[in-house]
Formats: sequence, structure tokens, C-alpha cells
Amino acid sequence: MQLRKPGGLDNLLLTEVGVDGPGRGQILVRLHASSLNYHDYAVVAGMIPTDEGRIPMSDGAGVVAEVGEGVTELAVGDHVVSTFFPNWPSGDPSPEKLTSVPGDSTDGYARERVVAPTRYFTKVPRDYTHAQAATLPCAALTAWRALVVEGRIKPGETVLVQGTGGVSIFALQFAKAAGCKVIATSSSAAKLERLKSLGADQVINYKDVPAWGDAARHLAGGQGVDHIVEIGGAGTLSQSIAAARIGGHISLIGVLAGYQGDVSTATLMMKQIRLIGIGVGTREQQQDMIRAIDAAGIKPVIDRSFPLEELAAAFRYQESGAHFGKICVEF
Repeated sequence: MQLRKPGGLDNLLLTEVGVDGPGRGQILVRLHASSLNYHDYAVVAGMIPTDEGRIPMSDGAGVVAEVGEGVTELAVGDHVVSTFFPNWPSGDPSPEKLTSVPGDSTDGYARERVVAPTRYFTKVPRDYTHAQAATLPCAALTAWRALVVEGRIKPGETVLVQGTGGVSIFALQFAKAAGCKVIATSSSAAKLERLKSLGADQVINYKDVPAWGDAARHLAGGQGVDHIVEIGGAGTLSQSIAAARIGGHISLIGVLAGYQGDVSTATLMMKQIRLIGIGVGTREQQQDMIRAIDAAGIKPVIDRSFPLEELAAAFRYQESGAHFGKICVEF
């Protein structure tokens, strides 16, 4: 599936292209699934400019079909999943490490076969389907880094998650696996019930309670929330600041409610809040996360899958906001 300029869902075209065999240090992967992220939508909608004929989708999962000379980490038959930043194996981020994002600056995984260096992939959790594995590289790793790597969550702490998208649900699952209490928000009563069934201890309907930050602070014993997974951006950050305890931690991840806006810097300072921007994570962090998923038995929540030729329909479903968890593409 290729994207024609100037972008837009009607400019996604199914095509056929040839694939060479793997060279030294490379693997050939027969892909079977991808999953939709907001970043992918921004690419196909033309919000993030990219080259003519770009193959979209940052997440891909499948089976190693061939290996090139010198490859030892992976073998034919291994089930694998892609990495979001293939040039960021570990350590601190840098401009060089944050390049070559699949589906954006390079071709992604809306295709049946791909040849890539070994570092572009890792093994997957035990007993995962391809669709389940395809939910991990962007959404799951973002939630993992927000809470485990940057937040260093501890049992008994309180975590606030916003909405019912992939990152928020993974954050809920990771927080519960770590023994944390979870407060979840949504504007849908039905979705709030589903969040409770996944382990959310307390829920807030932000449509009924516009000042949900104060409500969350009171639910957290009046002192405030330890960790907040901030998905909305400018439109919700003020409520997250209100919800946070003194010395609390906010991971800023999304921009669904705006790219810029007023922020009470005085409150940030007085509360001594640690606010950090999160951009997915490293290959090493992905491997750590997969070991934790195996230990905890976590399985992704997948709302619906579409065939590759219906990728545009999958994005239109994403636009509707009706989904709960991840939307996948299987082929």
C-alpha cells in the first residue's frame, strides 16, 4: 500500500513491487500484521509530509523467511516485530538515533515482505498472534517508557490514564501488573465500564466532570496522583497538572487535544512536577518490555482488524473514535 501526494485516505493505493533477498546483516520478513497509531494517521492524512509513493505504517509483525550472511540473533521461522526507532538501540536519544522512522521518513510495513537490518526487529512475546505483536512497537513501548523507564513506578502508587486508545490501555495494564492503583477517564459510560473490567480502580467521565483534574486528586486521597499518562496535550495538560501530587510525574505523549496552549508554569513549579516528553523508546527497552509481558501474561486489547486492501477504511474507523484499544491490519 503506497501513499500518493498530497496525502489523504483516498490517495492510498494497493500496488505490487519486487523484493530482493537479504544482504549481509539483513533479514527478509514475511509480514502478517500492522496496527494503527495516530502517527500513522498523521502521515496518511498529509499532516506529516513524506515522499511520493511512501509505504506507510510504523508497526509490523511477521516471520523471518530468510537471513543474510552474518545474522546470528534471529533465525528463519522466528516470529518478530519491528522497532519504531531502528537507529536507537539504547541510551539517550540524539538526532541521529531518531531518524529512519518506518512509514514516515522511510518505507513502513503496509506490505507483505520487507528486507531490513536485524536491528529493525525483535522477537515477540510467547504465544502472541501477529496482530497482537503488531500493537507493541509504538503504543505499548510508549506506555512502558512513560511508566517504567521514566516514571519508575512502584507498587501502591497511583496512575492516571486518559481515554481508551492503545497507549492508555497498555499503561493501565502495565500499572496493574506493577501493583499500582489506576484512575481512568473517558467521555463514554460504556467505555468506562470496560476500563473497570480491565482493572481500573476508579473512573471519571470527563464530559460530566469538566474539572476532572481536581476529581482525580481527591480520588487519590486528596494528595494527588503519582503518575499521569498525558495523551491530550495542550487541551488537557492543565487538568493533569491539577491532578498531580507535589513531586508528581507527567509523561506528555499525545497532542489529541491541541499542539499548544496556556500552561500554568507557576503551578508546575510550586508542585515541583516532573514533566517529560515521551517519544516511544529504544530497542533495548522494547526487549525489556517483551520479557515483562511474558512474565505478567499481558495481552493487547484489539478492537477490530481490517485486511490490507481496506487500510483507508481502517483509518476512517480510527477517525470515528468508536474503537476501544488497538485497530489492526492483517494480511
